[in-house]
Amino acid sequence: MSLLLEAEKIHKKSVVIDSHLDLGGIIYNHRSEGEKRVMETLFLDDFNKASFNFIIAAIFIENEYLPELALKMALNQVNAIYEDIKESSEDFMLVTTAKDMDEAIRKNKIGIIMSLEGVEPIYNNLGLLNIFYKLGVRGLGLTWSRRNYAADGSYFRSPEEGIRGGLTPFGIQLVRKAEEIGMFIDVSHLNDEGFSDVIKYTKNPFIASHSNSRTLNDIRRNITDKQIETIGTRKGVIGVNAYKKIVSSEEKYQDINRLCDHIEYLIKTAGEDSVGFGFDLCSKYYDNGKVLDVLNNHYESLLITEELLKRGYKEDKIMKIIGGNYYIYLKNILG
Repeated sequence: MSLLLEAEKIHKKSVVIDSHLDLGGIIYNHRSEGEKRVMETLFLDDFNKASFNFIIAAIFIENEYLPELALKMALNQVNAIYEDIKESSEDFMLVTTAKDMDEAIRKNKIGIIMSLEGVEPIYNNLGLLNIFYKLGVRGLGLTWSRRNYAADGSYFRSPEEGIRGGLTPFGIQLVRKAEEIGMFIDVSHLNDEGFSDVIKYTKNPFIASHSNSRTLNDIRRNITDKQIETIGTRKGVIGVNAYKKIVSSEEKYQDINRLCDHIEYLIKTAGEDSVGFGFDLCSKYYDNGKVLDVLNNHYESLLITEELLKRGYKEDKIMKIIGGNYYIYLKNILG
């Protein structure tokens, strides 16, 4: 049996999860042009070929809509996800509880879990967090790579800036409230100071949904060895990111081999129970013809599994990486 066929076999018997895809924006943008069944058209075939069970769908607001239109755009994206799932309910379902996860697997549907990528839509109003929760949002990514009412983000480059801050008083209230109502905290895009505050002011395990090792690619958008180790100690999960510039700052290393180097480094530092997929595939979001990611689509996640097999990884450990770790984490939080 070829290694690629073996990879397909492993995916079929596993729970496979991507902890970060900009589905909110992708679906809203396409539906705004009059398109229907966007997930079915753009993603379903690749999801099925690689046996994906769950996708964490990010709600992300572009700079041009800030601050006035942040709430409106977030609600538009949430509604777009609902409408798209409704049109393709034979293949997709919204997931808000552990029971929903069980149902999705039993009915062979792909579960969509909504998460905020930055709390700009909440402004400084704690009550809006409750509203988003009631709408089905279960993940709280505190920042994108910019400052908001809750915290400072980690920039991709090193712009001129003043003194960086961690969580604001509102940010501390926000993470405590999120844990209280049953949302998971996501520290991807958060700066180092904010990361330290999340450790201080939270009790539950948290995730870095789409971050790589700063040791292997020294940009602030990636996370340090100590941060990786802490997520492992807290029983959280790190989703390895396939965006080329997060994989490597050098073009010659922007490939699956280096992506797997990040996986191995994360395992070495956080432990094999704290690593997963969080691809952040951006090509369909920006849709500008540029190849932005190491993977062209979710089907090519099989190439990662194939490479891990080449490196001697056994089936049980691979099953953890491709979704098993996130499955346990999400079941516990959403339960």
